Amino acid sequence: MALWNLILLALIQGVTEFLPISSSGHLILLPSLTGMEDQGTALDIALHLGTLGAVVMYFWSDVTRAARGTGGLFRRRFGPDERLAAALAVATVPIILAGFVLQFTIGAAAFRSVALIGWATIGFGLLLWWFDRRGPSEAGIGDWTLSAALKLGLWQALALIPGTSRSGICITGARAMGFVREDAARISMLMSIPTIFASAALLAADVAADASGTLLRDALIAAVMAFFAALAALALMMRLLKSVDFTPYVIYRLILGAGLLLWAYG
Repeated sequence: MALWNLILLALIQGVTEFLPISSSGHLILLPSLTGMEDQGTALDIALHLGTLGAVVMYFWSDVTRAARGTGGLFRRRFGPDERLAAALAVATVPIILAGFVLQFTIGAAAFRSVALIGWATIGFGLLLWWFDRRGPSEAGIGDWTLSAALKLGLWQALALIPGTSRSGICITGARAMGFVREDAARISMLMSIPTIFASAALLAADVAADASGTLLRDALIAAVMAFFAALAALALMMRLLKSVDFTPYVIYRLILGAGLLLWAYG
């Protein structure tokens, strides 16, 4: 793939993965809107691994806590680190199960519709706006129980619909459960780590046999650029959340969704 195509893909993936505006929707739309060839599964995996590296680096202290907690669970301890590790595990189960059901029933291709992406972009954007502005919230990440993790995992499973935004729907669910904005975003980002890893592992077997030197080179370039784009976008969003709500992202979703619907039905 041409270098400028890789740069464009990496920027889109990196910037949109953690902003509540749907990275998968943008990546699905890119070939349709620009005439570019579809990037394929291998580059999708590389792009997601690049953004995975960014969220791990940004939330390194939480990641190390969860790693310690995972070991503590095997030693039958259940302190704050163990609760965080268990919550992340529980929150990941629904989307994995839903992904398997989707893959082996109707297939993911059934959701690659511009009209569906447009409606999901608008509908889930309005849902984010509604719960973000409902009223004061007091819950923090320390209040994230296993039952709350399961509920948030069910919210996350909706992200299998392109245009939903994995980060956006998790933030929406967390805000609906009373988490403050910064911790809602923080929980959403931490939930992305096992989810992205599981998704990449599931898809890796499909592309391993077709890997070539050129494809591996392109994948490495895409992953590195996506890493830096995601790290910058993540740092900016977390900083802005100290003073700005999610309304600007909702406005973007409404404009994008309306444009997609005009194109789909025009």
